[in-house]
Amino acid sequence: MPKGEGKLVAQNKKARHDYFVEETYEAGIVLQGTEIKSIRAGRINLKDSYARIHNGEIFVYNMHISQYEQGNRYNHDPLRTRKLLLHRKQINKLIGQTKEEGYSLIPLKVYIKNGYAKVLLGLAKGKKKYDKREDMKRKEAKREIERAFKARQQG
Repeated sequence: MPKGEGKLVAQNKKARHDYFVEETYEAGIVLQGTEIKSIRAGRINLKDSYARIHNGEIFVYNMHISQYEQGNRYNHDPLRTRKLLLHRKQINKLIGQTKEEGYSLIPLKVYIKNGYAKVLLGLAKGKKKYDKREDMKRKEAKREIERAFKARQQG
């Protein structure tokens, strides 16, 4: 989240495991009435969600926002396609970057900032299986070092 502002609502934990995130962009989300209430209640899931550029606009797909309990007939479709709001210059830059081989737009976090729901989009390149294994080895080695350090301090 830029500058530590806002209240974190949802996070895509698998994104950094499956992708190398090179750049991040903050975007607004176009929502219906009951969707913002569900987001504020934390009933949102970013797993398997992604963003695409279509006709010069950015849309997010597979972002699951659960229906609001008190929404009755005004409720929304949980998996509907939602438009993201970015500056024209940012969209044009992203159009060029996503045309390159292997790059995609992945929602990393959703948070509330100044009363508005924002999504942190990451320009990401997919990791290969051996990259994931390297990351796991690195994390395990770091954990072992910290364990040894902690044991030395206590003993």
